[in-house]
Amino acid sequence: CGSAARLHARAGCVLVCVWCWSSHGRSPRDGPWPVRVRARMSRWCLEKCLARTDRDLCKELVKEWSSLDSSCFSISTVSGGITNMLLKVSVKEGSDSESSVTVRLYGPNTDLVIDRERELQAIPYLSAAGFGARLLGVFENGVVSSFIHARTLSPSDMKEPRIAAEIAKQLQKFHQVDIPGSKEPQLWNDVFKFLKKASVLKFEDNEKQKRYEMISFREIQDEVKELKDLSDLLHAPVVFAHNDLLSGNLMLNDLEEKLYFIDFEYGSYSYRGFDIANHFNEYAGFECDYNLYPDKDVQYHFFRNYLSDRPSEVQEQDLDALYTETNTFRLASHLYWALWALIQARVSPIDFDYLGYFFLRYGEYKKQREFCFSLAQGFLSSLRSG
Repeated sequence: CGSAARLHARAGCVLVCVWCWSSHGRSPRDGPWPVRVRARMSRWCLEKCLARTDRDLCKELVKEWSSLDSSCFSISTVSGGITNMLLKVSVKEGSDSESSVTVRLYGPNTDLVIDRERELQAIPYLSAAGFGARLLGVFENGVVSSFIHARTLSPSDMKEPRIAAEIAKQLQKFHQVDIPGSKEPQLWNDVFKFLKKASVLKFEDNEKQKRYEMISFREIQDEVKELKDLSDLLHAPVVFAHNDLLSGNLMLNDLEEKLYFIDFEYGSYSYRGFDIANHFNEYAGFECDYNLYPDKDVQYHFFRNYLSDRPSEVQEQDLDALYTETNTFRLASHLYWALWALIQARVSPIDFDYLGYFFLRYGEYKKQREFCFSLAQGFLSSLRSG
């Protein structure tokens, strides 16, 4: 699946890629990427990378590659990156032999919204459990992993019943992985951290500043507290959650019918319902059409495959409970990414309307609030009376 080269070699190989990305500040869009980042490395950047002497540094540091001619090296972008850039670095070692690795470069300033220490702690355990690519090395602003031979799913793929069932089964297994350390759920800690950072921003652009000043952070704080108090009453199971299971982080090898979860940078102990709801919100696709959020029947199909190896035997009461849990945390997902977007609006070099994305997600929160609150309150009332 990939070449097991040394850690320092990985750093040498990709320094030029980091240079290309950061020197431009952004790069052109290419096709329908998930809304949170729609950037890719331009062909100019790739050619510049291949032309620089870092290629020779790789040869010096990696014994397996030291005798190879520079023409054996190639670099290409890999679709599916969200808050980072994915590169495929390949080396031809013979007429028919090619070794490849994946280099993931962290996006500028993503440390403000991502706990890299938490991510790196989890990756070896997730890898040992069969999730994602095999970690080969770590450097200051990225990681190197084995290359996965699979295609990235599209949002429409996730809705296909067979694939949805497999995602549910794999997610249940993912939620069973034990990561050493604190098992305290991090969702609300992260939301309050985002809220604190988002509420004190200053924009150089006057129009952005005006739009920003339209936001009532007192209102948002009150909403967060009320939703947290309500969700706490549900006593949702705490699991190690992916927290970003959009189509770009799902890959499928059609020939082997093997599904892969990738990119665990937002992973943490959190609530089961949040992870599922966050996935369902991603049915909205690249255009953020939240009318595509799955209906009750589609959700129950997912729940049956998540809850049991015998989907037809799942009890209706268990489906109802998970439905309530998931659709309560549906609101938390909108708040989380809305606040995330505000921070990105200030620090991200990507040419994207993150402020607009905040208003989109917070607007959807307000739109769905009454239904989701009523659902949870009605469920809790029935438990008390039953």
